[in-house]
Amino acid sequence: MKFSLLHTDTKSRARAGTLETDHGVIETPIFMPVGTAGTVKAVHQRELANDVHAQIILGNTYHLYLRPGLDVISGAGGLHKFNGWNKPILTDSGGYQIFSLAAQRKLTEEGATFKSHIDGSSHFFSPESVMDIQRTIGADIVMAFDECTPYPCDYSYAKNSLSLTHRWLDRCITQFDATLPKYGYQQALFPIVQGSTFKDLRIQSAEYIASKNCFGNAIGGLSVGEPAEEMYAMTDVVTTILPTDKPRYLMGVGTPVNLLESIALGIDMFDCVMPTRNARHGLLFTQNGIINIRNEKWKNDFSVLDENGTTFVDKDYTKAYLRHLVICNELLAAQIASIHNLGMYLWLVNEARRRIMDGSFTEWKTKMVSQLAQRL
Repeated sequence: MKFSLLHTDTKSRARAGTLETDHGVIETPIFMPVGTAGTVKAVHQRELANDVHAQIILGNTYHLYLRPGLDVISGAGGLHKFNGWNKPILTDSGGYQIFSLAAQRKLTEEGATFKSHIDGSSHFFSPESVMDIQRTIGADIVMAFDECTPYPCDYSYAKNSLSLTHRWLDRCITQFDATLPKYGYQQALFPIVQGSTFKDLRIQSAEYIASKNCFGNAIGGLSVGEPAEEMYAMTDVVTTILPTDKPRYLMGVGTPVNLLESIALGIDMFDCVMPTRNARHGLLFTQNGIINIRNEKWKNDFSVLDENGTTFVDKDYTKAYLRHLVICNELLAAQIASIHNLGMYLWLVNEARRRIMDGSFTEWKTKMVSQLAQRL
């Protein structure tokens, strides 16, 4: 694998680069559609590639481990062959999902014991087993096992959690280095910066993660309920420390405005369920702002979904038609809205990249931030 930094904006820390994997080249900054259980909800792989123009998707270790299980994925020859996606894949380690199961899990030095949300069965993840599981799933980029701290949390909890995450990281690296990829292509390990919203802890963690000299680095524990200003402040602190010659991944972020503000701070990679989850509830992201397609005002609006922007689905699909499908709970509504929102996100990061390369990013971002946040 190889990461090449091609250009950095002169008025911000925004960067354009390429990340080369055995399953293809990723142009950064990039947004990764979330395919938690091996599929991006309501979107066919063909549509992801041809309409959305996705370059990489995300899967989740916790969910794939529970269902369909490692024996099925291994039998298929890895996740790429199982789900028919021949471009890059990243897997989250499951740390966030275990964090969300606070009432059903127990953390120790050795790892995390948790109960399945499916049938209540008990399971155990350690840093070593999570590395082995991700080797079996076969993603191109795999994440270290960490504890994601809740927001808000007190300083003492955040500090102890950070120390545990760092000790787990050392074990992840040892296990990852002691094993080989299973399917004939390379995998890369990203450690995760934690520290809640405490500046000194974020600095300590970023320095520790940077010292490990892994292929890329991630920032976790943000976008978990804190105000956007705190997320940007912590991201700003961390990106001044993480090495410039390695990709930076801000986990679980976010709105279109969040993406642009974070790109300006030097982030290269994003993922979030927001474009697809909101789509299934009738919320559309457009270049001019946010549309709640359920509203009566769209009932007789026969214009395309994004009048002044790029249309990512058939131009015959109008606001009025999509509203009709949503109100009737037709399955096609989720498909159309999801393709549109994902297409919008991928257009946004691609346009940001183009603007970084030609030197117009900062002015364009300022204009777009005010447009994207509007409720139409």
